[in-house]
Amino acid sequence: MQSRMTNIVAVLPDAMAAMQALQGATQKSGLPEKTAHLVHLRASQINGCGFCVDLHPRMMKKAGETDRRIFSVAAWREAPFYTDAERAALALTEALTRIADREEPVPDAIWNEAARHFDEKALAALVVEIAAINVWNRFNVATRQVAGEWNP
Repeated sequence: MQSRMTNIVAVLPDAMAAMQALQGATQKSGLPEKTAHLVHLRASQINGCGFCVDLHPRMMKKAGETDRRIFSVAAWREAPFYTDAERAALALTEALTRIADREEPVPDAIWNEAARHFDEKALAALVVEIAAINVWNRFNVATRQVAGEWNP
């Protein structure tokens, strides 16, 4: 396997700085790190980003996440390992990642459940994290970044 090109953020370092700034804005929001990791992995699975599906579980393990929760994230609705807040975040992730799949991309029920678990600042951070991982996925999928290349 070979990438189509060098990773976009290596070619355009200002893009890396912009993405880091975007995600850096969420750091003091009150959004739990474990929730952000779950969101990153689930969006990456949906988008078929092999690079991120390889990267994020490694990051999650480093942050203390269990194998059981990492392995089950694609089936979070049927797995009892997630809190109600994490389930709300995962539902919002799926809605925002699949915005073209339904007439109302983010139904009120999904939004309201997320808003029930996260204050406005954490909810804003959650939306930014979902948007950011979708951008990363698009960079990597477009250029066919190979899983594991980030850590030879």
